[in-house]
Parts: sequence; structure tokens; C-alpha cells
Amino acid sequence: MGWSAPHPGATLGVTTSKEERRMRTKPKPNSAAYGIDIGKKVFHVVALDADGRPVQRAKFSRETLLKFFEVSDTALIGMEACAGSQWLARKLTALGHDARIIPAKFVKPYVKSNKSDTIDAEAIAEAVTRPTMRFVQVRSEAQVDLQALHRIRDRLIRNRTGLMNQARAFCIEYGLAMRTGAGGFHADIRRHLDNDENDLSSAMRDLLTDLLDDLAHIERRVAELTKEIEAIAHSDETVRRLLTIPGIGALGATALVAAAGDGRQFRKARDMAAWLGLVPAEHSSGGKQTLLGISKRGNGYVRRLIIHGARSCFLHLHRETHALGRWLSALEERTHRNKAIVALANKLTRIAWAILTRPGENYLRTKGAAA
Repeated sequence: MGWSAPHPGATLGVTTSKEERRMRTKPKPNSAAYGIDIGKKVFHVVALDADGRPVQRAKFSRETLLKFFEVSDTALIGMEACAGSQWLARKLTALGHDARIIPAKFVKPYVKSNKSDTIDAEAIAEAVTRPTMRFVQVRSEAQVDLQALHRIRDRLIRNRTGLMNQARAFCIEYGLAMRTGAGGFHADIRRHLDNDENDLSSAMRDLLTDLLDDLAHIERRVAELTKEIEAIAHSDETVRRLLTIPGIGALGATALVAAAGDGRQFRKARDMAAWLGLVPAEHSSGGKQTLLGISKRGNGYVRRLIIHGARSCFLHLHRETHALGRWLSALEERTHRNKAIVALANKLTRIAWAILTRPGENYLRTKGAAA
């Protein structure tokens, strides 16, 4: 039976006889790379030969995409980073293919002229073959689950902050101000509700009481998720080693492992710091170097945790005995405190990379140890 390419508009499925006949279509034997434009139900695939020329264009349903690649020879397969790309990459890797995930902004320059799903798939196929292309790490299911815990907890904390701010705004409309911080909020809101002589109306008292009930539920869920994350942190050997780094707690360590894995996708420690946006952005021209503030690229949630940890470390680190003490004191003398904190976050990230990529390695806190 000869090898033939389906019509560009053909949709492959498994439910009708027409679709079953189309399933006989097999990949081209000389296909060296594939690009997949991911959709909810339909996936567009473009195959390139060894010279980079398109040799096959097809459209698949979710049910038949994996069947297509089951019968194809092992090849390089690219897709844009989006919802579902991690799952598909794991499936294709299990079939023996070299699945790569590309950030969408790196695919855009390869889109020629007009835009369509097939053109996007062709651009992805071309981008994945470039030797200098950057890729997103294919995460394991454990990493995805751990990252989901962090994202749910982060959303609940934002909701908690929103409820507190809403209650503050309601109270200030009745001339009742509250102190900043969660502790001050809880003390003041209950004091205002217990005081029958203030200007709060009965309707507003009922609304604020309901808000406090909602807030209590959110805080209970945050505490449960935090406890679950901490349990994972103390049961994972890699996370336990990261906890030896000053300023990195259970939240920061688990978030870093969930996002970066073993860190081996980074060639050196600076690459991981740049991935988190903790290095200066550059806008140089005409031979003149211009460095700006930190780039703030990558995972903003992990970067925020690392910077918060660095701030705590900056304030409470015993500089006389700790390995980082002398360096941190000298840095504080010559630059602004906020810059020093970000520089410390950069250094902690580099230390974390060294621990991630060296099994069994721990951070030595004593004075004179390698920082």
C-alpha cells in the first residue's frame, strides 16, 4: 500500500466509515519533523522533510491524533506552549518521539503572511528545527499536580485579600477605619460588629457577617493546602535539600521544583536566574550597553516567592557566622536595599540550581563555605 497525504481539509476520526477510510492515511516515511497546532477538538499537523519542505498537511480529531503518531516513525514534534501541551508532549514522548514545547512568542516570527491553523502548524514545525530555539520543559504528572496546588492556593489568597478590602471599603463608608494587615483587620472588624453604638446599619452588619463566614472558609482552605504542600516538601528528597538554602521555605522549594524540575534544562546557574526574570533587561544599540531593571520574565509566582524569601533572609540572616553574611553586608553598603534584595534572590536561585543539578548536595551555611 502506497503512502499518501490526506487532503489539507480532511478531518480524521473513528466514528464513520468515511473517517475510518481516512485513518488508513499514514505519515510520510521521509518526515523529519512535525508541527502541531493544538485545539480543543481539532489538531492541525504539518510534516517537514529533512530539507525543511512541507510534505504533509492533515487535520485530526483528539481521538485519532495519537493513533496517527503511533504508526509514524520517530520524529521531532513541536507544539506551542498552551493548555494541553504538557499532556500531549508526555503522550508523544511515551510513543518514542522527541516532543518539544515552544513558547508562543518564539513561533510568531515564523508565521508567514496570513494566519490560519495550518500556517501556524507549519510555523511550529519550522521553529522546532532551529538549532538555537528555546523550549519549555516537559513536566511530569507529579510536577503538574504540585503546581496545581500552588495555583489554587494563590487564587484563594487573592480572594481572601479581595474580601478583606471589600469589607474595609464597606466599613469606611460608615466612618469606621481599620488597621492594615490581616491581624489588624480581624481584630477591628469584630470590634466594629460588636459595637452597637457605631453607625453601621443592621443590613450592613448582616452583610459583613456573611463576608466573615466566606473569609473563614477561604482561610481554612488555604491552611489545608499549605499543610498539604508542606507534607510534600518534607517527603521529597530534592525539596528537603533546597530547604537548606536560607530564605527558601516549603512553598518556595516546592514551587521551584514544580516549575523547573531537576534544572538540567539550564546550561548554567545564570540561565535559571534569567528564566525567572531576576537579571537586568538589556536594550543596547550602537555599541553602547544599556541595562534596565530586572526583566521579570518567566514564572512570576516563583519569582515572587524567591524575592520574599530573599527579603526575609536580608532582614534576619546572622551575618557574622553565615556564609553569605560578608557578601550581603558589602552589597548593602554600595546599593539600595531593594536592589540588594533582588541581587540576593538572584544568588539564591543560582544556589538552588546547583543543588537541583547535583544529587545529594546540600547548602553549607557556615562561614567560609562556598556561597
